Amino acid sequence: MTAARTQGPVRIVGAGLLGASIGLALRALGVDVILADISPASVRLAVDYGAGRAAAAGDAPKLVIVCVPPDVVAQTVAAELATYPEALVTDVASVKLAPLGELRAMGADISRYVGSHPMAGRERGGAIAARADLFVGRPWVIANHDDISDRRAADTVLESLALDLGAAPVELDAAEHDRSVALVSHVPQVISSLLATRLVDASDAAVGLAGQGLRDTTRIAGSQPELWVQILGANSEQVVGILERYRDDLDGVIAALATPSAPGALRVVAESLARGNAGVARIPGKHGIAKHFSTLVVLVDDVPGQLARLLTEIGSIGVNVEDLRLEHSPGAQFGLAEISVVPEIEHHLIAELNERGWKIAGASE
Repeated sequence: MTAARTQGPVRIVGAGLLGASIGLALRALGVDVILADISPASVRLAVDYGAGRAAAAGDAPKLVIVCVPPDVVAQTVAAELATYPEALVTDVASVKLAPLGELRAMGADISRYVGSHPMAGRERGGAIAARADLFVGRPWVIANHDDISDRRAADTVLESLALDLGAAPVELDAAEHDRSVALVSHVPQVISSLLATRLVDASDAAVGLAGQGLRDTTRIAGSQPELWVQILGANSEQVVGILERYRDDLDGVIAALATPSAPGALRVVAESLARGNAGVARIPGKHGIAKHFSTLVVLVDDVPGQLARLLTEIGSIGVNVEDLRLEHSPGAQFGLAEISVVPEIEHHLIAELNERGWKIAGASE
């Protein structure tokens, strides 16, 4: 067992997806994890999954991690600070400026509080969806502020936590964090949900034609509305500013397509798409590394064991799969496996797979 950097006991308040996932990862390193939740059933379920133990009299945690909905973060953090005067308290809420402001308004002792935010999650919630590897390769923001009594010690504790969970610590102040997540997380949620809304009244025939592009752009539309109402409300100013600029861009494309034969109309559309190319090129690749991969699409017969055989043969060729996505439409006799690999070996892999009888449906070129 790898030695943990994080010193326990660690108390986790909120036994849902994030809390239970943190617990699973820390328990795997032998850290004593204490679970608490307003719902006793949620605690029992997380304990059953191995995410930690129930709270007991005399617990003296060194670190408290608050994993509760955004609208109760400040109250919960304040209560934990008062109950455990020797512990550093953090939270994992998606918004950092609002809880910090609320704590200051309450007069809470925030000298032992540092907000944080792991950029990880799933569309499903609860301990049943928890995974010990949920944070691997993901950024973990540490939002320092001027009232921390021992900033170096606090940073060490939270950096150790992030590293133990396989995450990459990133330091941002609360305001910069909220501006950043509005762009890369909160606005995409709104746009994905609005796009998926168009499917509600669509015909079965239209929905039946859906491919990977629609699945990619609407995947996060399956997220919990109750949680997102709180997140968007807490970061509304930043979200509105980005959505207004998005609306302006959309209005420009609508106007151009309304009269596509007008001089310059198609140029407007082309330049909008080109700016999208430039923007997506800035998204870091696997594990946050600014490196992009070549992709090839392999047809996989819809019979048991075929996908496993494909991956085994790719391994025998000596190629590491950097990413894998699957597409399979109901009723189809085959699926599509989109394989991402480093560009240098793409042609070699295609040749080897062709020789072994696999059909390549497409490649990055």
